[in-house]
Amino acid sequence: MADGQWSPGRVAEDPNEFLPVLDVIEPTRQRRLTVLVRLLLLIPHFLVLFVLYVAAVFTVIFGWFAALVLGRLPGPVFAYLEKYLGYHMRVTASEMLLIDRYPPFALTPPPDYPVQIEVRPTDLNRLAVFFRIFLMIPAAIVQGLATGGWFALSFLWWVITLILGRMPRPLFEATAATLRYQMRFSAYALMLTPAYPRGLFGDDDLSVTRQQTRSATRPLIMSGAAKALVVLFLVCGLLSSLGSSTFNWSSDDSDDYSALGE
Repeated sequence: MADGQWSPGRVAEDPNEFLPVLDVIEPTRQRRLTVLVRLLLLIPHFLVLFVLYVAAVFTVIFGWFAALVLGRLPGPVFAYLEKYLGYHMRVTASEMLLIDRYPPFALTPPPDYPVQIEVRPTDLNRLAVFFRIFLMIPAAIVQGLATGGWFALSFLWWVITLILGRMPRPLFEATAATLRYQMRFSAYALMLTPAYPRGLFGDDDLSVTRQQTRSATRPLIMSGAAKALVVLFLVCGLLSSLGSSTFNWSSDDSDDYSALGE
């Protein structure tokens, strides 16, 4: 990188493929009052995100056709989707209690804002673009289970952070890993990168020197406890999904019996 700080470098399988990165600067303390009413504070951002999401859907559709022809996203399409993704990650990082600073109402954040993403425009494989919706299914399942599991236990994380005034380090690492994987999945789904999502359990397999650390998540070196929490997220996400499916199946079955009774 230009600033000489650590980058995830090139993806091992393809030396020309850059893996999107997420920078989160860990706060030393969080204000308990903002933790207490975090979701209420973020309601305006949720409304803005909905509008940006609708625009992103149409932008992605146009970008998909353009990428099939050009082998890349047009500059304006890439720029909007990158900014949308960054906005989404800043709001979600706040929602997941990773930061205390309120997200700005801007597509381009201040340079000192504690959540930043980096994706780089590059050529795309047309065949991979054509089949993108099928290729991303495995990553979508992993992302859905990890994120769903975190939110299934979110009340517990909220209570812990509220009492301590901060996230315990293993919980911060596991939450940051979950958010980073979500960011990488979204970047792949939005065609901002050809790099398939990876790194849910951190960057331990990379050769990293601590002197090159850029932020708490760049690199993301996870402890054993943090990895165990990620496994817990996945298991809870799976159980939550199975429970929801069972409930829906039971409800449909009851409706069918009621209809027969009539």
